[in-house]
This record gives sequence, structure tokens and C-alpha cells, in this order.
Amino acid sequence: MSSEWNQKGATLSDKTARKEFGLTQEEIIDGIRLGKLDYRENHVHGNPYLRLLRREVEAFVSDKRGPNYLKQRRAKTELAQVNRELKSMKEQVRVLEVRKSMLVAQLAE
Repeated sequence: MSSEWNQKGATLSDKTARKEFGLTQEEIIDGIRLGKLDYRENHVHGNPYLRLLRREVEAFVSDKRGPNYLKQRRAKTELAQVNRELKSMKEQVRVLEVRKSMLVAQLAE
């Protein structure tokens, strides 16, 4: 089971759990006290945070708020990621269009 703590994507910070699943810090602490959430303490640049197992957080949220809530949160999170990627790509297209215009103008000279 300790290998799960080392797998990419298998853990998340308490801050990410709050953002991604709409939990409060108090709910996370309650989940830990009830034994539903395992955690490890970590530090980044001297700042402490809790590392949680993603599967336990998902099960905790599903039990607490129902499976539909979890599906909606996942869809909302993925939609936000897609929107960020689209925004980035639109900016890349804009930059390339400007560069294209400059090159076409150079060729016309």
C-alpha cells in the first residue's frame, strides 16, 4: 500500500482536494479523524501541507455528497482544463497569425 503514495496522480494535497472536490479544510480534518482519509505531512519551501490519497478522497466525497456530485465536479474540473488549453491555443494561433503577416509582408517587398 505504501507504493500507492509514490504513484504519479495517486495523491493530492489538501489544497487541491479543496479546490477539485469542493471540500473544506474542516471536512478533510473530520475525514482524517474518522479514519476515512489517510494522510502524510509534507513541506514545500518550509510550508506544511497534507498529502492525501486520491481514491480515498473520491470515496469520501462520494459517501458524503453522493456519486452525482463527484461526476459533476470531475466534469467541471475537466471543462476548466479544456478551457485553459483552448485559451492557450488561441493565443498561439494569434502569435502565429502575426508572424505570418510579417513574413507575407516581407515577401511582398
